[in-house]
Amino acid sequence: MPVETLTYETPQFLLKLLGDDLGSLRLLAEFFCVNVTSREGWVRLEGDEGPIAAVREVFVQLERVRRQGGEISSGMVRLVAESVQRESGDAPAEAIMQLKLLGVGKRPAVLAKTRGQIAYVKAMREAEVVFGMGPAGTGKTYLAMAQGLHCLKEKTVQRLVLTRPAVEAGEALGFLPGDLKEKIFPYLRPLYDALYDMVEPEEAERLIERGSIEIAPLAYMRGRTLKNAFIILDEAQNTTTEQMLMFLTRLGEGARCVVTGDPSQVDLRRHVKSGLREAVDLLQDVEGVKFVAFEAKDIVRLPVVQRIIEAYQRGRSLNTGS
Repeated sequence: MPVETLTYETPQFLLKLLGDDLGSLRLLAEFFCVNVTSREGWVRLEGDEGPIAAVREVFVQLERVRRQGGEISSGMVRLVAESVQRESGDAPAEAIMQLKLLGVGKRPAVLAKTRGQIAYVKAMREAEVVFGMGPAGTGKTYLAMAQGLHCLKEKTVQRLVLTRPAVEAGEALGFLPGDLKEKIFPYLRPLYDALYDMVEPEEAERLIERGSIEIAPLAYMRGRTLKNAFIILDEAQNTTTEQMLMFLTRLGEGARCVVTGDPSQVDLRRHVKSGLREAVDLLQDVEGVKFVAFEAKDIVRLPVVQRIIEAYQRGRSLNTGS
């Protein structure tokens, strides 16, 4: 039976090719029906010549991404494996790197790492309004932030506006300590976290002070017209129908908009309809609007997060009888 060994400079580099997840070796073994063993900085492949060649090509494509500054996740390993298995003729590494959003200095490049994320980035580049919907950890907000910063850097927009509804989830806003700004900050913290992950803190503060980046609660959008701006509405499942309509009608000339949310995580009061759900019902056929639905397999956090969400989905499906 044919045997081939792939050798890399360090065990750490090999682990990075696998998305820091040794389970990726098992995925490749099952995907292509080969025996895969690894120790130190090498991978040993045993099987038929065709499957071995396919696994070798997966590693070639992953190495290209890594050496061009891209970080690899277990989801990206699956994405590349699926592409090689289809024998579609496209180079997965090239397709992934063409959608690179950022990557300056010591900051790693921000890449689409799953099929759903690739569709999302393409939609943000093509449509004026994009809805990204799905479970936590699929990169909805993170990639939207990266695309917004990319547009700001390329000067296709003049500013980046980030907003969320300040909806309470078990703790009343009025009982939090501090002034209004301090009370609102916890709701906006995920947006700041994503920003500081992509841009040096000093640069981020400079952009905020200059007005190139604005982070504010959704209520602050009322009465405004946002021109030449890239606007992100995060946690949109917690908007009311009136808030969603108000927000979507703020868009002015040269504006682009991304709306993110998880319809399964609504924190609104009972009997209050989510503005995100209404938008999904009403805007499907509107020109210039695109919807991207993420699935559990698009989750790029720890693999256990994907398994947790899948378990909840199965349990809720059984409870509803669907």
